[in-house]
Amino acid sequence: MSSVADGYRIAEQLTARHGRTYHLAARLLPADGRRAVAALYGYARIADDIVDDPRPVPPAERLAALDRLTGALAAALAGDPMPPGLPGAQRAVVAALADTVARYRIDPATFTAFARSMAMDVPGGPGFRNRYRDFAELGEYTYGSAAVIGLQLLPVLGVHDPAELRDGAALLGEAFQLTNFLRDVGEDLRRDRIYLPADQLAAFGVDEAVLRADARAGAPSPALRRALAHLVAVNRDQYRRAAPAVAALPGRTRPAIAAAAASYAAILTEIEDSGFTVLTARAVVPRRRRLRHAATALLAPRPARS
Repeated sequence: MSSVADGYRIAEQLTARHGRTYHLAARLLPADGRRAVAALYGYARIADDIVDDPRPVPPAERLAALDRLTGALAAALAGDPMPPGLPGAQRAVVAALADTVARYRIDPATFTAFARSMAMDVPGGPGFRNRYRDFAELGEYTYGSAAVIGLQLLPVLGVHDPAELRDGAALLGEAFQLTNFLRDVGEDLRRDRIYLPADQLAAFGVDEAVLRADARAGAPSPALRRALAHLVAVNRDQYRRAAPAVAALPGRTRPAIAAAAASYAAILTEIEDSGFTVLTARAVVPRRRRLRHAATALLAPRPARS
């Protein structure tokens, strides 16, 4: 089996294990699209695991591992041999991703932006930041961590003029990311990260001291619940504004993205129904509901375009 074929197989396993919503939604795509989504997700997952490895890995080692990964991708995209030092599974996924990038002519600059955001999570990395003053500052991170994923997917989804849907694709990627931030407040805080904009929290009387006190108490204070309810509303508005771009996708690929958007937006309802217990629990949408989202998206008539 070739390295590229190995890479697609490994990336598919990573997607099935760690990206359940993406994996289920991708099953609605044609086979070549499923492979491409797996390659994109698998590479992103490897980078994320390097940054978030729970073992006490020194920051310099994390940055070096991230540099090896991004260097291997740059070499593969240029048609050069990958430099040594990269584990075999990572080399295979990079080879598969390079194949996907070539097949769909994905902009290589999006991977540079992704690597920049990943490095921002590592102490000592370029532009390291674990607190964000406002949405504008957070956007510098989420462009590379999330918006570019939407841009990378456009050619995979069969969009002939990506510029037409560029803004909507980027917005949907950032909506997914904000949902993750809302769901993982407690986990991120334990890693000494706060991805929710400080000014949004402060408007409801919440600061880091309140977050940590609520975490120790094991329950959100009324002030935090109000702040989270506001940010859930902001997040829902992102999904609403991205909906026209989803509706404009080609018929063969639109159901996959519509299903993923519905399942991710449903996490917000789970957060609300839990009483905003994001400091101590992780909201999960049951598989049967995600299957229902997939079926609804698959059977929905094509929306009329204005």
